[in-house]
Amino acid sequence: MTTVPKLAWKGVHKRFDGKRVLDGLDLAVDAGRSLVIIGGSGQGKSVTLKVALGLMTPDAGEIALDGQDVVGLRGPARSKLFSRFGMLFQGGALFDSLSVWENVAFRLLNADGVKRKAARERAVEALERVRLGAQVADLFPGELSGGMQKRVGLARAVVATPEIIFFDEPTTGLDPITAAAINGLIVEQVRRLGCTAVSITHDLASARTIGDEIAMLNKGQIIWRGTPAELDHTDDARVRQFVDGRPDGPLTNRH
Repeated sequence: MTTVPKLAWKGVHKRFDGKRVLDGLDLAVDAGRSLVIIGGSGQGKSVTLKVALGLMTPDAGEIALDGQDVVGLRGPARSKLFSRFGMLFQGGALFDSLSVWENVAFRLLNADGVKRKAARERAVEALERVRLGAQVADLFPGELSGGMQKRVGLARAVVATPEIIFFDEPTTGLDPITAAAINGLIVEQVRRLGCTAVSITHDLASARTIGDEIAMLNKGQIIWRGTPAELDHTDDARVRQFVDGRPDGPLTNRH
């Protein structure tokens, strides 16, 4: 019996100003698995995430959630789709004018109709799961370090128990120790929820830690996929060049 992937990109194309960014992308991730997408700048990683989230519409192809194409959903169906997702944005993307707990509870308050008292309780619980807690709930993002802001972003991503969490460069701008702590928290929260995770990153240490599988994107197509252990032993010259950080090799179309 063939299992239906939790999320799949099927023949997805996307162009901007005539430039091909996604070129028939085929990729799938099963329920409960963590997939990390790596690749050079300008190869389509962010666009891959955005079309899955419904923030961009592909020119052709399908985005299938539990086997159902969700491209072009509107109104209540689109809102229901978004309610199944969590997102940790690059840089945190916190609202400076809102307190920490209001940032964490933003969706609960503004989309789910949860009362403020209950929303604050759920936000504090989520903060405690990322090693923060009530002591920071009433602070503002500007009063926190970069690593603490990233934890707040993670708490916001998990507070509504999503089915799929997307991670956009989760360790960018963090020192190695803080990045390792964030990677550990990501693994812990994904396992706790039993959800599916899709991440994009340049950080190979992060990719090896949080991914059950790693897929490499180049020129809008997946050119390699395997486990973190297989990443270190592949003889694919393009993957080797990227992993080794060498400027010369088959990956000549860099941006």
